[in-house]
Amino acid sequence: MSNNTAGSASWLFTDNAVFLEKLYQQYQQDPDNVAPHWRDYFRQYQQSDEEQTDHTVSQLAVDDLDRMDLQTLSVRSLFNHHCSHHKQGAVLRLINAYRVRGHQLADLDPIQLYPRVQVPDLSPEFHQLDKSDLQTRFDTGSLYAPRRLKLVDIITTLQRIYTGSIGYEYMHITDTLQKRWIQQQIEPPARECNKTVCLEIMERLCAAEGLERYLHHKYVGQKRFSLEGGETLIPMLDWLLQCAVRKHQIEEVVIGMAHRGRLNVLINILGKSPRELFQEFEGNIDAAASGDVKYHKGYSTDLRIDNKLLHLVLAFNPSHLEIVSPVVQGSVRARQQRYGDLCGNRVIPLMIHGDSAFAGQGVVMETLQMSQSRGFTTGGTVHIVINNQIGFTTSNPLDTRSTQYCTDVAKMVQAPVFHVNGDDPQAALRVIEIALDYRQTFNKDVVVDLVCYRRHGHNEADEPAATQPRMVQKIRQHPTTREIYAQHLLQRQIINQQTLDSMVENYRAALEAEEIVAKYIHNGGYRNPYLVNWKPYRNQPWEQTVDTRVSLDKLRRLSLQLEQLPTGFKLHPRVKKIIEDRARMAQGAIPFNWGGAEILAYASILDQGFEIRLSGQDSCRGTFFHRHSVLHNQIDGSMHTPLQHLYPHQPHCLIVDSLLSEEAVLAYEYGYASAAPHSLVIWEAQFGDFANGAQVVIDQFISSGEEKWQRLCGLVLYLPHGYEGQGAEHSSARLERFLQLCARDNMQVCQPTTPAQMFHLLRRQVLRQYRKPLVIMTPKSLLRHPQAVSSLDDLAQGQFNCVIADSAPQKVRIK
Repeated sequence: MSNNTAGSASWLFTDNAVFLEKLYQQYQQDPDNVAPHWRDYFRQYQQSDEEQTDHTVSQLAVDDLDRMDLQTLSVRSLFNHHCSHHKQGAVLRLINAYRVRGHQLADLDPIQLYPRVQVPDLSPEFHQLDKSDLQTRFDTGSLYAPRRLKLVDIITTLQRIYTGSIGYEYMHITDTLQKRWIQQQIEPPARECNKTVCLEIMERLCAAEGLERYLHHKYVGQKRFSLEGGETLIPMLDWLLQCAVRKHQIEEVVIGMAHRGRLNVLINILGKSPRELFQEFEGNIDAAASGDVKYHKGYSTDLRIDNKLLHLVLAFNPSHLEIVSPVVQGSVRARQQRYGDLCGNRVIPLMIHGDSAFAGQGVVMETLQMSQSRGFTTGGTVHIVINNQIGFTTSNPLDTRSTQYCTDVAKMVQAPVFHVNGDDPQAALRVIEIALDYRQTFNKDVVVDLVCYRRHGHNEADEPAATQPRMVQKIRQHPTTREIYAQHLLQRQIINQQTLDSMVENYRAALEAEEIVAKYIHNGGYRNPYLVNWKPYRNQPWEQTVDTRVSLDKLRRLSLQLEQLPTGFKLHPRVKKIIEDRARMAQGAIPFNWGGAEILAYASILDQGFEIRLSGQDSCRGTFFHRHSVLHNQIDGSMHTPLQHLYPHQPHCLIVDSLLSEEAVLAYEYGYASAAPHSLVIWEAQFGDFANGAQVVIDQFISSGEEKWQRLCGLVLYLPHGYEGQGAEHSSARLERFLQLCARDNMQVCQPTTPAQMFHLLRRQVLRQYRKPLVIMTPKSLLRHPQAVSSLDDLAQGQFNCVIADSAPQKVRIK
């Protein structure tokens, strides 16, 4: 055997005993007779030689003593000690294996649709532990358990933690602090659910199931995207909101979700009037606008929990499933900005997803990628996946994804994922509380995968058995979550049948009376001071005029402030020339070009108290090297944004380069603008045709949000546009597409041709009380064209002209 194996386990095999004895004899004769690492090794254990010998003697039969001298006993004791050390390492590896892969053996699927996979790592034999080790006590390491336990008890503890109704995935996280925090939350025995909480769960399950059954019988065959099979979502959300207020003093929660269970959440969580919902089912809606289907609509309300108020919002969303995710993030960021919530702990986003959409929609990945980025983070999102194991009619995992779980995409941002069996509502409450605590502690995304099923088809008019016969058969034989939990409480004598029946009957009676059935609804006169009043912006005519002029003195003062640089700040020579030229423009020495007029427009808007937010893939510098709103120090790479240093306590100004995304970033900015009417919010495409990648946002929100949901938004789009020899791909923002989307004064589409037009157009967008999306076809070659310039007086005394007449028409020669 090579001496290089001294630090490994291989030398501990019985076949090496003779070698060890000879080596030890050489060491005893003269320590220098053996290699240095063996010399150190034997010296380390020689101190305990007598103790080891006594222990070994006590374990040997008397007749064995006659065949051994003390030297042999000493070597044998050394060998036994290291065998024990090897076993201890195996136990710690077994503990780690449960932490890494225990979720694969967890009891997660209520209908047991697929057999659980075999996980060899979780068997003691895999780690060279056998039945003879079960009664041996081992050190439990960092496992939350007594310091030393019998192996059989260690295994039982690991199975309790990691293979029950919750499957924990968190070992992919590289931050040791986060992993240890999660272990401290999940490894101690769970607190027993007290009677009060158990009855609350039961009441909420009765409400969740009761609403679906009532609608199913009253409005037969109508689409409602039932929550049946995933009713645990309702007590889970209820508990989340309680924890949000009681433990974390959260003041606003903005929810985004698609169709499944949406009506249930509206009625049982947000407190929408059943009467209003019934009228929508019966077609009694306002005919003044085209409106939208009932399972796309949003809602907002105030809850009072323990005498503390919580503002709750459910965002409007179209049929495009996950597109609401970045919209919610933008809305939350705007609200956090109003609160001065720099950490993001007073206003939080809550996203409710479908399993197939979470795995399949690319905007999910884009939104996750924004979650920790500088200009877009909201301090983490709590994600709940309603995992009914099917998307429309597709249920085979080989068709729906290429990963084991639908939630695996979240691992890209190292978000912990907690899978929970939807038929164990107590486990669901435990895990959603841990998830919220994690989000508030680390300000990062966290995912709860509520594994459940869908009792009906994709909608209630579908026949699911046509495509999923085996799944449907299992579901039809499976009791509801309410029935399962009721039996649990009856067996524990927490509830009796009479009380249980009363819960069901009382809820149905409340629906019949069209009463509000949600808990905690606040009906008092308190108004959250951070909420936005949109009334001044409604029903404003598009012809509304406003004075956009700025005095010469103010323009020069603002220009002077923009020129100020930190001490020792060195500009790139080309940028320095641009900044110097802007100073000359403000003095009237040379005409204003596009970049100079644009930056001065921003400065004047900030000076009048409006916030500014501009994002895009190259927005700080400008794709075409014209803006330079953020300057870079050529010495150390530090950055300086002059627009942020105009005067003390000025309005917030953020100009930031976005990640390489169009869809999610534009949706984010739409969400921000829809919650911030007092801000100029701009999204800039790198090239105008890149808007193609965000067409869903343009079609479903920007052009139609007001018509469908009566939601105003003053978002501005910059789309560099023009046929300038760069080929068809980079030549057009598809002006005609935006014009085709225009109807009923839903948005503005402009192509300004002078710097002054841009100056006044931007100022008009915030100074008017008219909040409609503004699409600007911005130029490329005109940015520095010698004829595309404006005078200082054009900025100080001019206005935006909807049409500029051609004062010198050119003759057209026809060959």
